[in-house]
Amino acid sequence: MIRFIDKITRGAALLSAWMLFGIGLIITYEVVMRKVFNSPTIWVDETARFCLIWAIYLAGAHILKKRELITVELFTVSMSQNKLKFFELFALAVIVFFSSIAAYKGGQVVVESIELGRKTSSMLGVPKWITEGSIPVGFGLLCLQAVVEIVKLLKGGEVVGPAEHKI
Repeated sequence: MIRFIDKITRGAALLSAWMLFGIGLIITYEVVMRKVFNSPTIWVDETARFCLIWAIYLAGAHILKKRELITVELFTVSMSQNKLKFFELFALAVIVFFSSIAAYKGGQVVVESIELGRKTSSMLGVPKWITEGSIPVGFGLLCLQAVVEIVKLLKGGEVVGPAEHKI
């Protein structure tokens, strides 16, 4: 099960990277259409925004897995491995707690948006659940990955800093 979740996390990260690449392409297209052909589009801004939101939430679990989250290492440099493991487990437990609540509440918002038929205020009028859905999906992945990291630590894994982590 751990490998399966790790694979899902990696797949989400790859999708996120491709979305960011796609954002660059469509914004370049918009610049060319606007500046060269004097013919701006109505879809690029909102599409790029949707892709950016999804890309950020999808990448969160992979960033946790690779231990690339922002950390304060001021006190941890001189700590023993046991103390580091304790604080790592505590931090992961906080992530599980917060992300599970965010995923649950985000899911409620998505259901409400679908029921009420909320749409964006742009000319496209895209259903809001499309962007709001990134919250329960992203935080759900983050929660699962944090649980996996807790299991790995409890099975004897060592605390690994970002510089020490291998791809």
